[in-house]
Amino acid sequence: MALSITGKCIQCGDCQPQCPKDAIRAIDDSYWIDPSRCDNCVDEPDGPLCVSVCAVELPPVPLQAKKGRCKASNRPLASPSLFTNGKHSPFASAIAIWELNNILSQQDSLPWTADAADRWVYARQLRQGGGQLNFWLAEDSTSNKPKLCRERAASNALQAFDIRAAGVNLIFAAHAIALDQPWQDTFIINDQQLAAYLDLSKRKDLNKLTKLLLIEELVQQPCRVVAEIHWAQQGKVPAFDSGRDRLWHLMQTQRHFETDELGCKHLVGLTFTIRAGAWAQHFLNQQACQQRQAFYQYGSLPQSLLRAVMTIWQQHDGAARLLLWLLFKTKMRGQQRLTVPTLMRIAYGERRLHQASADRQHRKRLIRAFESDLEVLSHYGIQPHFDPVTYPAEIQPLWAKLAAVPDDAEEAAAFWVEDGERDRQLTDPSPRGKWNRLLNARLLGFDLPSDWAAPASPPSQTPTKRTRRINSRPRALSSQQVLEARRSLQLSQRKLAEILGKSQSWVRDIENGRFQIKREDQTLLRQALNL
Repeated sequence: MALSITGKCIQCGDCQPQCPKDAIRAIDDSYWIDPSRCDNCVDEPDGPLCVSVCAVELPPVPLQAKKGRCKASNRPLASPSLFTNGKHSPFASAIAIWELNNILSQQDSLPWTADAADRWVYARQLRQGGGQLNFWLAEDSTSNKPKLCRERAASNALQAFDIRAAGVNLIFAAHAIALDQPWQDTFIINDQQLAAYLDLSKRKDLNKLTKLLLIEELVQQPCRVVAEIHWAQQGKVPAFDSGRDRLWHLMQTQRHFETDELGCKHLVGLTFTIRAGAWAQHFLNQQACQQRQAFYQYGSLPQSLLRAVMTIWQQHDGAARLLLWLLFKTKMRGQQRLTVPTLMRIAYGERRLHQASADRQHRKRLIRAFESDLEVLSHYGIQPHFDPVTYPAEIQPLWAKLAAVPDDAEEAAAFWVEDGERDRQLTDPSPRGKWNRLLNARLLGFDLPSDWAAPASPPSQTPTKRTRRINSRPRALSSQQVLEARRSLQLSQRKLAEILGKSQSWVRDIENGRFQIKREDQTLLRQALNL
């Protein structure tokens, strides 16, 4: 249990150099014990050292959780909140932000190696000789000249990374895009905003202090990553080297306190001042982009993604990693090929994939985890499409096969009768050699929920002529229109699916509004439903 300094403190400072955890800090001309560092000197035979050297009548006492409401006064004005439409917000989608997401979520699963100075580095080669990104970990999150970690310290830091910190990285990227020069300007974000974005405000099992310490740790983790970008010429944009710099600079952390009747300070609020690193000058520079000297890359950050990650990160960490990775895979809106081994490496890392290849029990566990995580993605509207050639129904997850069962009772009875007459039934166990077939299987892509697919323009960007032309097109079919048109023609979901050449689950998901209908599918539906 942590200790707390009482109001009897005379500010002599004798206790500060005695603390073995460096937990005693001078704040606002008084001393405060950081509860995230203090462990009550459990390793000291004589008890807490700060108590043993304290000369006042009432030395530090065990910290008690503050009861009642917490009101932090004199908070600085924070930057405008995100997700004003309740669904999504624009954010910086540069490759440096994507790789930082991978570092925070995949931890030591990435290929970290030692550089020439024996510091742990993750090197990311860009395609077609387009350059290289190098990433290091700093020993702290605030110093102007960060000291880079060696192997053991970097390994410990990576294992301590929290996948929820990737959500904080995305929140930073959404705030940075609202600035004209994010590599120079700062934004301010407080614990209340972060708790709302990350759904921590609904966690009744955590007290106020625990939430604040968690938020502070999640904010610090993205700020510990240092990057160096070597970029080759691309089009008219010249080659550049960004120099070694933090991806996010934690400029200031302000702590807000309330004092109880004993004079003990209770932490009740946090305010962070953040600035983007040198990467933003090359990838989030609107003025230089117009002159073809830099890039201005942005995407749409759905609020539902942050909430999903915060919900599933413990039981389905593989699904959470896939969600964060797929956010940047903008090509999945068209036809593409995602191999199962690639998705498994993202979700579980190369080490677990090798273990599964060598051990049968690991293999079974990994298959179950992968199929369960795909089901979680489907639950959140990220619907996978299995390649019928390399990923046929016989090796697909049972939940995916059961999606073909009609909702109507009579149609379902006929379906199961027909299934019982087949040589291989729907609920039969998987065939032998499933693992080897999965290693050669692929997905055609994923259908996205509407808030993922919706474009989001940055606040400072004015609509272009092309944008106005797109907005003038006829409105897309809604799920209600499809449902009413099908019923008016007295078509079942199964029959409509046969006409369209789709699965029945696809039709059901369209009518339930689980994802946005693609442009080519809009044409098919209009023709089939006489719209």
